[in-house]
Amino acid sequence: MNILVLNCGSSSVKYKLIDTANESVLAEGGVEKIGLPDGFLKYKLADGSKAVKELGLVDHRGAVKAVLDILTDPELGCISSYSEIGAVGHRVVHGAEKFSKSVLLTDEVIRQVKDCYDLAPLHNPANVTGIEAVEEILPGIPQVGVFDTAFHQTMPAKSFMYALPYRFYTEDGVRRYGFHGTSHRYVSQRVCEILGADINNSRIITCHIGNGGSITAVLNGKSVDTSMGLTPTEGLMMGTRVGDVDPGALTFIMKKHGMSVDELQKVINKESGVAGVTEISSDMREIEAADKAGNERAHLALEMYEQRIIKYIGAYAAEMGGVDIIVFTGGVGENQTGVRSNVCRPLAFMGVKINESLNDVTRGTETVISTDDSRVKVVVVPTDEELMIARDTAALVK
Repeated sequence: MNILVLNCGSSSVKYKLIDTANESVLAEGGVEKIGLPDGFLKYKLADGSKAVKELGLVDHRGAVKAVLDILTDPELGCISSYSEIGAVGHRVVHGAEKFSKSVLLTDEVIRQVKDCYDLAPLHNPANVTGIEAVEEILPGIPQVGVFDTAFHQTMPAKSFMYALPYRFYTEDGVRRYGFHGTSHRYVSQRVCEILGADINNSRIITCHIGNGGSITAVLNGKSVDTSMGLTPTEGLMMGTRVGDVDPGALTFIMKKHGMSVDELQKVINKESGVAGVTEISSDMREIEAADKAGNERAHLALEMYEQRIIKYIGAYAAEMGGVDIIVFTGGVGENQTGVRSNVCRPLAFMGVKINESLNDVTRGTETVISTDDSRVKVVVVPTDEELMIARDTAALVK
């Protein structure tokens, strides 16, 4: 079955067409700058080369239509008609406590996704817009929602509750939800396949580290704790997000500078993290280059970034009574060899040993980078959220 996987953001639509019979990617790309006059579609051709098509001013419906048109283009496409698409799987960011697994999208489900708008005001409305665009263009085609938060619904209350007045949980749903759940679910399953380990008898720490980042404690196949919270700003230091910070510091800054809530949101989401400390970039490759050139704040940012990863790994190892496997994934986790090395070195006390020469050449490939005598297996596993969405979609449709 051919599954079209869509990830609809506020100004973009990313896509992959996956044949679930052999899990091959038939096509992929994305529309960017939706709503702007210079909108365009990037897509990969059958020979692996990439191309760009100018679209101009389009809305989400126009973006989805452009994706479908390129897929069925007589010269550039990979299918002859829309009918060759068996179903559409959507990444949906927030499912609150409503969804603990992927579901077929019905009118009632879509209504419940809309109920989560206040928890994910930038993401869920865009996700629903994509769903409604597909409904309009391909009426009757099965659609499935795969939620970033679903995997973390197995967390116990002691992990997801905040020490705030209880009414904020019961009345407003304020709690830790966690994100990147589809990625954490994929890599925790995949690493056990690679190692021949039993996921139902394993203590795994998955480190999804990119421009956004989160770490999850996976005990016997279930998420029991994760670093992101009510929103994706909690936890690790990220590209532009602040991560863990004293809430009193935020109220101090608001009062001191007369900031509005929206202004503070911009600071903690768009102006903090690695970019805020260095005032150079949010890209870790540029920060590493600046560090090597002697930039002191780049060096500080790297130390801060790595220290927070180490701290979460240590905390989750303690929480699970040890750790058997540590997984690195995401743009930084898969490719930044220095970060992996600097994170693993201080973990030697709990039996982590990595093969430095192997680590130095491992980028974006499934590789066990720990030594044979390491008590903890350390593995790089490129994430594949789209494949996970396609698998869930095919299973529910069948």
